[in-house]
Amino acid sequence: MSSYTAVLKQNPEWWIGWIEELPGVNAQGKSREELLENLRSALKEMLEINRERALEAVGDDYQEETLVL
Repeated sequence: MSSYTAVLKQNPEWWIGWIEELPGVNAQGKSREELLENLRSALKEMLEINRERALEAVGDDYQEETLVL
């Protein structure tokens, strides 16, 4: 399981947040809990889209390797 860092900010009406490690993954919510749920959903969707795009770009003959930092 991977972990990501969410940066959260509350303004008068909304909670807003971003995922540090993936540009473009951001969300908002009326509560902190709603924001975190929305960020998880946006992160999951972005990872699925990135995987689909990578597999489309590589074609049929490829290898996968898991990288651990």
